[in-house]
Amino acid sequence: MIITRTPFRITLGGGGTDLPSYYSKYGGFIFAAGINKYMYISVNRPIVDDLVRVKYSKSEIVSHREELQHDIAREAMRMMNIEKGIEIVSMADVPAGTGLGSSSCYAVGLLNALHTMKREFVDLQTLAEEACELEINRLGKPIGKQDQYMAAFGGLTVLDIDKDGTVKVRKARVSDTTIDDLNRNLLMFYTNTSRSADAILYEQSKSVKEGKQNVVESMHYIKEIGYKILEAVESGNITEVGILFDKHWAYKKKISSKMSNPYFDYIYDTAKKAGALGGKITGAGGGGFFVFYVEEKHSKFKEEMKRLGLREMRYRFDFEGTKVLVNFMDGVL
Repeated sequence: MIITRTPFRITLGGGGTDLPSYYSKYGGFIFAAGINKYMYISVNRPIVDDLVRVKYSKSEIVSHREELQHDIAREAMRMMNIEKGIEIVSMADVPAGTGLGSSSCYAVGLLNALHTMKREFVDLQTLAEEACELEINRLGKPIGKQDQYMAAFGGLTVLDIDKDGTVKVRKARVSDTTIDDLNRNLLMFYTNTSRSADAILYEQSKSVKEGKQNVVESMHYIKEIGYKILEAVESGNITEVGILFDKHWAYKKKISSKMSNPYFDYIYDTAKKAGALGGKITGAGGGGFFVFYVEEKHSKFKEEMKRLGLREMRYRFDFEGTKVLVNFMDGVL
């Protein structure tokens, strides 16, 4: 048996500029953080038969990978030249559709487990690119490269994406004091709404491809704000992060009509009145978690969010990325 653990992520700056429709024309920039909420993937080889078993929110038992409904598991097995005789089980701290990159965590975690099973060493950059190949090129999902790279690397990480899709990865230069302050002041609350990001991302990509001025200009501003957020964090001026979050939210809502709704706008306005300097919604928008930057009176702020029916998710940053927790394999697949 092999078990991998892969971190979810929150985006701090530049979200959306990792989409091919944008970076292929203008280049992309992402500043994000891995968090200690995880996707766990267990891989095992059955002793008594050659069936394929995949357990997630459903349970599938088939005779060959091509019969699988789970598209990521099927494609990962195809990429790794595994046809049958395997059991794959996934569990996660956070459900899918909450804007924390769960599908890419699954892809990275599973590829990591399958490589380990075959006793193949691959570096994190290769693992991230394999997951991009799987999700973007082979499955045609309308997503960017952020989630796969953050699942692989974790940490407070900067991604510079060239027009040709090449991703340069570096760790942000952040002091331990600033890391602690960020963890204390960035508060996450579940909106009680899960969603598929595909419709929002498709609309966003289509608008960029068509050169819609308001969308393209908003994306440019979002990238510029991302640079400023990184600068503020690296310099330790994290009050500026909250102010920049507020500006980011205003531009983000211009990208897609599905980004927000009257209920989310009410939550955001209430949060501002309760002391948040700014905030953002995780992932593509339309659901998931709100992340608010709050410097003072945290208890009072949390009570106000609780009054709205929102549940806080406490977390710490993860600096390990995807990793193998258990490796009890005794042979090569």
